[in-house]
Parts: sequence; structure tokens; C-alpha cells
Amino acid sequence: MSLPAILEGRLSLPVVCSPLFIISNPDLVIAQCKAGVVGSFPALNARPAPVLEEWLDRITTELAEHNAKHPDRPAAPFAVNQIVHKSNDRLEHDLEVCARFKVPITITSLGAREEVNQQVHSYGGIVLHDVINNKFAKKAIEKGADGLIAVAAGAGGHAGVQSPFPLLHEIREWFDGPLLLSGAIGNGNAILAAQAAGADLAYIGSAFIATEEANAAQGYKQMIVDSGAGDIVYSNLFTGVHGNYLRQSIVNAGLDPDDLPVSDPSKMNFGSGGNTKAKAWRDIWGAGQGIGAIKRIVPAGELVQRFSEEYEAARHRLGLAAGTTRSTGRTAAAQA
Repeated sequence: MSLPAILEGRLSLPVVCSPLFIISNPDLVIAQCKAGVVGSFPALNARPAPVLEEWLDRITTELAEHNAKHPDRPAAPFAVNQIVHKSNDRLEHDLEVCARFKVPITITSLGAREEVNQQVHSYGGIVLHDVINNKFAKKAIEKGADGLIAVAAGAGGHAGVQSPFPLLHEIREWFDGPLLLSGAIGNGNAILAAQAAGADLAYIGSAFIATEEANAAQGYKQMIVDSGAGDIVYSNLFTGVHGNYLRQSIVNAGLDPDDLPVSDPSKMNFGSGGNTKAKAWRDIWGAGQGIGAIKRIVPAGELVQRFSEEYEAARHRLGLAAGTTRSTGRTAAAQA
């Protein structure tokens, strides 16, 4: 197992924060990176398209200023998520802007495309591609992805159905490169468990919805705090792709979460609401099964600190060397 050189010595925890549609913004990304974990956002969150350049200018400037002031503990690098599905008519524009800013990490979703990987590689960036099974994992690496994000059962938003254990095992049988695990990771114990199961990094999204910096409605944040694994509903009705959503948000939209129709997957429309008037992400709120560990709305840095303390406590219980994570070379305490 290995990590890209760009991450060596740059992380307080082996964590990449997943890009959250609508929710991830520069405030959240900057806070995550300063706390020592990879922050990310979907390129499509920057609207209209010219706003993407403004966001990248702010993120790169503020992180560079932080690094100049704190050379002993530089911020983690950031990532931009690109939807490479044919429905994304902004892809070419967004890739060009990201290339100009030399975005260090690109996360690709909904299709693996060789030309996209080549464009990112042309300026020295790396590509992490999210997959829900071993078949898609092999295709992504064949087309030039540098690493994989295994999206297991229980992940927020669009998610797979496989348990993390067989999913990681099958990928690790042939792939020794960077591997991340997504799915119901809401505390430091789960971060260590992801590594024990074969991943290099944990991929965490839903926990950061309930942070002060997140661009989410207050009701959404509170629903994360008030809900648990039993409040998650898996459906493809809202976008044409199966995903996990908060039960109460479905009820609030006037729908029965226990009797949802099935949508036509050939008519994917991310955010249209499928065959309903309710709009995915705006009205129907995504979340993963790990939200039971989220008890308060806090600053992103405080959440990362809690993860760090739980992670170190879990390592101690197992008799592992304390203080330095397996993959980073930086101590969690150094970020406090």
C-alpha cells in the first residue's frame, strides 16, 4: 500500500473529506485543510462557472499564507471533484480552470475517462476515482486513475451496496496503490478500522454537514445531529442513481420513505428530483449511516480534533504506537 507523494507529511489524520454537493464551499475546504485533512468541493458548486476561478484563487491564496506562517505544520492539499458523466456540460471549462491553478488532487465521479486523467497529469496533479465495486475499480485504473475511493454500503449520497470488507479485499488483491474507504465513517475508531481493513485513507462526508462552515440549511445540520443509521433511506428515485438520504427530509417533502417508486436509471438528472417535485440535495437531504456519532454542530477544526483524539485512543487500546499515523508522519497533537 502506498500514498501519493503529495500527501506525505501533510496530514494530521489519514482522512480525505468528500466533496458535498451544494454544501462544500471555500470556508469549509480551507478549515479542513488547515486542520490537516484534505478538503474538497465539487466544481459544480461554484456557480455560475466563472465563480470557480474566484474560489480557487481564494483557497490557494489562503492556504499559501497559512503555510508561510506555519512551515512546521503546513495545510493539507485540497481536491476538486469533477463529474465526468456526459450530462456535465461544464467539464471542459472546469478542467481548464483547475489546470491553470494546478489543483493538486482531482476526484472523478460517474465514469472513468482517460483524457480527463491525462489532462490532470499534464500539470502534475493526481486523480482519485470513486467506485462501488471491483469491476469499476479495474476500469478506472486501466484508464489512468492514480487511486481509488471504494464507496461502500452506508455512504452518504450516491453509494454502493457492498460491505467494505469484501470490497477492499477484492481491490487489494490486485491494486497496491492509494485506496480510500467511504461509508459510514463518523468517528476516529472508524478511521482506524478503515486502515485495518486495507485502506490507506478514510473518506468522510456526512459528518462535515453538521459543521459551522458548511453551506447547509440549519434544519439540515440539526437533522444530521438528531438522526442515526436507522433514519437513512436508500433510493434511486431522486437522481436516477441509488443513494442514501435522510428519512425525515423525504417525509417533509410529502413522500412515503417506505414506499418510494423506482426511477429510470437511463434518465439521470442530478438534482431534478426524478419523478417528483422534490429536488435532490435541496429538499431531499443526503447522509450516510455514520451520522449517529454526530452529536453537535461544531467548527470543522473541532470535528477533526475529535476524530484525532478518538483515533489515538483507538490506537492505544490496540497497543499500537501512539502519536504518528501510519501514512502521514505528522502527529495529531501537532494540529491542536
